[in-house]
Amino acid sequence: MSAETNSEKAGPTKKLKGEAGALAKIAAMSDPYREAGERLHALIMDTAPSLQPDVWYGMPAYRKDGKVICYFRADDLMTFGLTEDAHLEPEAGHLLMPSAWYFRGLDAETEKALADIVREAAS
Repeated sequence: MSAETNSEKAGPTKKLKGEAGALAKIAAMSDPYREAGERLHALIMDTAPSLQPDVWYGMPAYRKDGKVICYFRADDLMTFGLTEDAHLEPEAGHLLMPSAWYFRGLDAETEKALADIVREAAS
C-alpha cells in the first residue's frame, strides 16, 4: 500500500474522538487485525463498561476518569498495552511488571487472559 493511500485512509479518522474515533481506527486496520480489533473492542467494553473508548496517539484507547488505562494497535503484530494509570497490584518481590503484550490472533484462552488484565486494570 502506498504512503498516499495510508494517509488518505487515516485522514478522515484523524479528527474523530470518543467511540466513533476508536471504531474508525479499528475499521482502518488491515486484515486480519481488523477482526481482532473489533473483538478486542467488544471484549474491553463487555469486561469494563465504565471505560470510555477514545483515540490516543492514533490508537484505540480506553479511558477511566479521563486517563488512558489501556490501548491497542496493529502493526506487524497486534499489541495490547497498559499505561501507568492502569490499576495493577505488583507481585511481591518484583520490580518489573508486564505492561504490553503482542499476539497474532485471538482465541478463547487469549481473550480470557486479556479480559482478566482489563478487569484488574480498570478496577
